[in-house]
Amino acid sequence: MNRATPASATPRVRRLPLAGVLRVGRPADIWFKPALSVVASVAPPNLALLALGRLDLAMYTMAGSLSALYAHHRPYAARARTLARVVLGMVGGLAVSLVAASLTHSAVVLVTIGALLAAVQKAVCDATRIGPPGNVVPTFITSASLFAPQTLAQIPAHLALALTAGGWAWVVGMAPGLLRPHGPERRATAAALRAAAAHAVTRGAGGGHARTRAAAAAAVQAAWQSLLAGRDTRTRRALERLVVRAEVALAAPADADPEQLRAWASELTGTGPVPVVHDPAATAELLGVDAELAILPRPLRQRLAPLTPIAVRTALGCALAGYAALALGTGRPYWALVTAASLYQANLALTWSRGVQRVVGNLVGVLLFAVVVPLAHLGPAALVLCCLAFNFGAEALMGRNYWLGSVCVTPMALLITEFTRFQEPTELITERVVDTLVGALVGFLAAVAVTNRRAGSRVEQALAAAERAREHTARLLAEPAPAPAALEAARRSLAASLADLRATVDAASGEWWQRALPQERVVHAEQAGHRTLAATARACGWTPAAR
Repeated sequence: MNRATPASATPRVRRLPLAGVLRVGRPADIWFKPALSVVASVAPPNLALLALGRLDLAMYTMAGSLSALYAHHRPYAARARTLARVVLGMVGGLAVSLVAASLTHSAVVLVTIGALLAAVQKAVCDATRIGPPGNVVPTFITSASLFAPQTLAQIPAHLALALTAGGWAWVVGMAPGLLRPHGPERRATAAALRAAAAHAVTRGAGGGHARTRAAAAAAVQAAWQSLLAGRDTRTRRALERLVVRAEVALAAPADADPEQLRAWASELTGTGPVPVVHDPAATAELLGVDAELAILPRPLRQRLAPLTPIAVRTALGCALAGYAALALGTGRPYWALVTAASLYQANLALTWSRGVQRVVGNLVGVLLFAVVVPLAHLGPAALVLCCLAFNFGAEALMGRNYWLGSVCVTPMALLITEFTRFQEPTELITERVVDTLVGALVGFLAAVAVTNRRAGSRVEQALAAAERAREHTARLLAEPAPAPAALEAARRSLAASLADLRATVDAASGEWWQRALPQERVVHAEQAGHRTLAATARACGWTPAAR
């Protein structure tokens, strides 16, 4: 293996993308579930406050209610834990903001605290891979709360409201498990089977081969992550065998049956029994799964360390955006702060794309607000109903493209500010537009200034890990009679390291000012790794070539 593949030490400026940034994608399979969940979570607290004539308290209940946006892809046992942590994280961030708001009225100090909170929330959400909507919602809640009039005596009651609403959000998030207790695992397995079928159609050749292989590998990894997070049941074991078949198709696409894979995926989307695959060879795979379950995950501190550049970008960008908004005299600097916080993605190219999407979505959103505000001003009930409609629309559209979801998020955020009192629409629109442009511009400039120079080092580390995993698997294959569980554990480690290598390279490739990546070595490692995976599948008797 050529470990000396040269990589230029001279940083290269990469072009920032424009093509496809606003392209609308297909809706997710369960787009309606997060949308309905957030409405079911937000509506009861808001309607109760409406009945009591205390809509001014809705900001505190929203801190708990919006927890229902999270963890829809996780099995219910894991979802219960994740949602509980989200609720506690929301309430904890709210508590810090309310204490700060009660102790100081300095806008500069409050913006600084908001920026630091945004950086912590970004790092924790990325490290724990919480999934959409990530850090944006807690940052919105904590930043807005910093500028709400507050006294220390009021804080316990306000936190109790948030915790109560969060408890209801937990119930809403867990309720679908009564009808489909294995719904998330079934959906993840079906997605892996469909992706494997799309790859199998290429028969391992053609221009789309690399693309379909990467998509299938990511779907298979996601399916395993979902299954390994759930309880050990007969249904989970049946789903594991189906994911094994998806892996077989990934390793040997020429020998796979795409129609059979699609048929299994179709059966999983309903409420019927999970298809049972009788495959003695899959026993080794399941032994490998048991071995993987015995491995403890890395501590959170270790997962946070590589995210330092992203956290610094977030803190700096949010602080500067808030200060700039203050200098311009806008009344809600937290809008600029949240705009900056929403930009930061895995690399600069993705951050740029998110910035374009955010600006376009917000500008269209303020126009929609101008159209809807006369209806919302008919009374408090109309205001609450309009907010619920935009809640649904935001979650229904966000998966198709971020800008499309922002079209609904923007008027919803503007209407929420009117829960205390109706305001002049022109003033709200003007401030929102200014804060959006300021937050996007300053936030992106901060991302340019804080280059993630560790990205190249992480590629080298991921390469070394993939090469070690391939060499270990190859050594086991060379043995006369390798232990099935050991061989399968090595194979799964190799598959995971290859998926991590591709994700790391993709992240590093989007950095604007970065030394050239060792592309030849990456391609060689991926090709060698996939050949080894295919050899492992044949050694396990999963493909006709071994019979």
